[in-house]
Amino acid sequence: MTVTFGRDDNSAPPFPALAGDPDSPAHFAALAAEEARLLAFFSTGDDESRFLWRDLRGQPDPDRPEQLYAAARLVHCFSVEHLLGHPYAGRWAEQGAHRLLTRFADREFGGFVASVALDGTVTSDTKETYGHAFALLAGVSAKKAGIAGGNELFSAAGRAIDDHLWDERHSAAIESCSRDWSTAERYRGQNGNMHLTEAYLAAYEATREPKFLERAEAIAERLVRGGAGEAGWRIPEHYREDWTVDRDYAADRPDDPFRPYGTLVGHSLEWARLLLQLGALRPGARSWTTDAAEALFARGIADGWDEERGGFAYSVDFDGGVVNASRMHWTIAEAIGAALWLYRITGNGVYRDRYSEFWDYAERLVLDRHQGSWWHELDAENRPSTVTWDGKPDLYHAWQATLYARVHGDRGLADAAASGGITPLQQGTEIR
Repeated sequence: MTVTFGRDDNSAPPFPALAGDPDSPAHFAALAAEEARLLAFFSTGDDESRFLWRDLRGQPDPDRPEQLYAAARLVHCFSVEHLLGHPYAGRWAEQGAHRLLTRFADREFGGFVASVALDGTVTSDTKETYGHAFALLAGVSAKKAGIAGGNELFSAAGRAIDDHLWDERHSAAIESCSRDWSTAERYRGQNGNMHLTEAYLAAYEATREPKFLERAEAIAERLVRGGAGEAGWRIPEHYREDWTVDRDYAADRPDDPFRPYGTLVGHSLEWARLLLQLGALRPGARSWTTDAAEALFARGIADGWDEERGGFAYSVDFDGGVVNASRMHWTIAEAIGAALWLYRITGNGVYRDRYSEFWDYAERLVLDRHQGSWWHELDAENRPSTVTWDGKPDLYHAWQATLYARVHGDRGLADAAASGGITPLQQGTEIR
């Protein structure tokens, strides 16, 4: 199969349909084609601009600061692609790791700053758990892929988290600190901790160091078994310094991309997938993690999925009332991952059918076949919108969605790719 990119007309490219049986070779071929199409969107531009924010057509924006979390996500993606045989991804991953270790690394105080301008000027010197979690994930994936700088990145991110961000007393990470680590933000959030759980699971798969799995389980116990279990299986997003839920936080900011009011449907779905990965690595926890994953998925469908028009609402309140009906691309990507993992773990055909339904929605309305990548935001009528996201800077969520069904076994992507456990791009697929 040959895949062609860069079309400027309005006709649909000759891609096979993505909706279908998640175990079929035809579906694997469709996923591989979409994987290649997404990578092509991020291959435009020169080496200096590859990690910049991208507009709707995929053009790098030199006026937008580079974000630690976004650059680290790309290093993770490119590292896994290197393991899968992409001809240029190893070089891209090495460039990204070098970028993180030079432009973002704080040589004086340790850790990584949050954002940097193209000329190297630091635009935010905050030390955030969210960004450090992705730096750790990038380090794990680069380490597994044998990328130069991977070990150093893994060690630097892990050291910063251990020394300054991890709160052993509460078995979770604080939100952020000042550059010199002297002042910690009083706010506590689940988002950074959720992605730290993701990174810790990957780190455990790479090293088998018990600390990583123990911390991942501790975070899940606090935020899901405790927090969500006590909130009708909705994930509380915002906490006070003493880790009591702050239900009124950001009541005036329903469109915020990182700390919006209410609970995020996508995080219920994202946690469902992570819990199943945790259960696969910690058999003693599998009973509660599977039950919780099913409860989170059911709650996400009940609260957020539009059965008539398709798409998930961005956020709901603690009674399930829709707060923000916009549809974010990352939410449907996480729904795809959760449905696939639940189908693989339980064998329940309901999850297989939802998986196909989600891909059908994404293909019809979220994938931008004309300009490339996925629309990052749609409004309540499923029309492209830019209220929260004004470009297409993210590869990570959509790209991962193309890999989940192709993983052999219950493993993270880097671990599976390193051992040949992901069905690769079909022979003959062209990547430009």
